[in-house]
Amino acid sequence: MRLGPYELSSNLFLSPLAGYTNLPFRLTLRELGGLGWVTTDLVNARSLLERNPAALKLVASSAEDRPMSIQLFGSVPTEMRDAARICEDLGAQAVDINMGCPVRKVVRVGGGSAMMTELNQTAALVRGMIEAVKIPVTAKMRLGWDDENLTAPDLARVLEDAGVAAVFVHGRTRAQGFSGTVNLAGIAAVVQAVKRIPVIGNGDVTTPEAARAMIEQTGCAGVSIGRGAFYDPWIFRRTHHLLTSGELWPEPGFDERVRVMRRHFERYCEFYGEEKGPRLFRKVAPWYAKRFGPAKPFKRRIITIDSRADFDAALAEYIAWRATYCDEHGQLLPKFVPPPMVASFLRPPGEADARERESIPVPKGPVDVW
Repeated sequence: MRLGPYELSSNLFLSPLAGYTNLPFRLTLRELGGLGWVTTDLVNARSLLERNPAALKLVASSAEDRPMSIQLFGSVPTEMRDAARICEDLGAQAVDINMGCPVRKVVRVGGGSAMMTELNQTAALVRGMIEAVKIPVTAKMRLGWDDENLTAPDLARVLEDAGVAAVFVHGRTRAQGFSGTVNLAGIAAVVQAVKRIPVIGNGDVTTPEAARAMIEQTGCAGVSIGRGAFYDPWIFRRTHHLLTSGELWPEPGFDERVRVMRRHFERYCEFYGEEKGPRLFRKVAPWYAKRFGPAKPFKRRIITIDSRADFDAALAEYIAWRATYCDEHGQLLPKFVPPPMVASFLRPPGEADARERESIPVPKGPVDVW
């Protein structure tokens, strides 16, 4: 598919995940293959204008991290316009506007989902950004504020007329947060509302089969995956192969998971430094552990690491302990294989996706208190 002037290697996208879609994560995913486009963590336009060090760290990139888009949130037209120029100067291939984030601190300043309630005002802001840069401008939205205000189709038409290059649609409303299930019919309505730009679907895509179903049932041009990549970094490679060949590759084995986790950890140390990197990786390693089989000792130990030596020791201790649950060939005994690793045809339709969603961390409680 194409996005503006770019021809992509696949129609699979990485969604922004607040606090997670940093450069180490993006490079790890790219190295595994199948990923056509990435978007950085959302960044406050004003913070970028002020050259806030934390904001600049969020949008840090490299020559290997291409093509990529920087996602901005904000509601002041001049700030969003000037921040878009900075994104272009930083080498981004596109600027994405966050119109879907449901979190209160974003919404209360008129950003995120709040932009779906004022279509004319949003269109004017978008036109100002498009006129200010030469790179494409895209938008990420939800279906609407709530079930009584499903404004996504109208907003998509307005944005298309304003000149955006693509729209990304999460198939939930702001009121839903991350509860319930994605509304594929809602995404399909957005696809039907526009004529010239691609619509990329998002939400509940935790398996290659779910990505294929979203495309088939909505007509969207591509799929953006967020939480599904948390502890399945191979999802893009496996999905791309399924979409292009019809063949579903098996999930990787334990040795491959450990190899990629090590590489991911090393990138954290390189990017954040020897002191901060290991501590930040404490919240990443448990994603991998969810597919290790019995892993309680590893999960307890890994959240205490402070150095490379700690990481190596924790992993070595765990591998030795895990061996007691394996056969003479080093394969996990069947009764200890995690349910998500069982072949999909052994599970009722939809069961795998439900289990995956339940085990992926998301904000809890009413969306208004997030």
